[in-house]
Amino acid sequence: MPAGGKPTVRSRRLGTALKRYRLAAQMDQSQAAEVIAASTAKISRMESGHVSCRVIDVRLLMGAYGVTDRSKAAHLEDLAKRSNRRGWWLEHAAHLHADYLEHISLEDDATYIREWEPVLMPGLLQTPSYAEAVIAAGHDYVTPELVEQLVKVRQGRQGKIEEGGAAYTAIIWEPVIRHALVGDDIHQEQLTRTLEMAKRKNVTVQILPFTAGLKAGVTSAFASFSFDSEPAVQAVTLENLRGTSILEGADDLTAYANMFDELRSTALAPEASAQLIRAVLRRNKEDTT
Repeated sequence: MPAGGKPTVRSRRLGTALKRYRLAAQMDQSQAAEVIAASTAKISRMESGHVSCRVIDVRLLMGAYGVTDRSKAAHLEDLAKRSNRRGWWLEHAAHLHADYLEHISLEDDATYIREWEPVLMPGLLQTPSYAEAVIAAGHDYVTPELVEQLVKVRQGRQGKIEEGGAAYTAIIWEPVIRHALVGDDIHQEQLTRTLEMAKRKNVTVQILPFTAGLKAGVTSAFASFSFDSEPAVQAVTLENLRGTSILEGADDLTAYANMFDELRSTALAPEASAQLIRAVLRRNKEDTT
């Protein structure tokens, strides 16, 4: 069962997919319940994400719903397995908000991750020193011990990208590159790290230039996630003062997918973005010599 009996991102995704296939098969919940010898209430709770699904139940339901594409069935079976898997981040659960845990779960499952960042370097690109400076400067007081824990979590999240487990695209506003909100040495190290990450086959870094004008101010930072072989957006997260909001509604997903496409089309191409970062690195080095 999801922790605390509450739907998790994974259990909601699985339940939504099962409901979609059931409706396509023109079966009601009582008919689905007969397939797995369960109650209608259990089907309802499975589809709402309030209870975990057994792999065998998913396999039987997909067969009853007439889903012949084995890859689709295997995807949901795998999701059912992972719904009960203990993620590495749960070792730090005592220090993290529940919504942040769900954000990390989304990253861990994703095949495509896209981020827009107009203020700070994206967390998936941050060096430990940059992450430490940003976390310590947050709106709430954080003890040095907790800062250390949160930096470890941020590094753990980056493993998904470093191992090539997802295609990652970051669009960063030019002021983030040019103006050091942290110490100069930390900023220089961060720019170097960003260039190194951008060389990876699964990573794309683009800079939205000053010339984009008001485009940069249209929306605050957000991340979007896809979980299948196709990059259709299936979840979006927004950071705020009180934590992280997760959007899964169809209209919200379309709006943010369109916004990211607009930002990407306005941003500098990856190579031009890398050239800009290198130019800023050289200028900063000259200014300190």
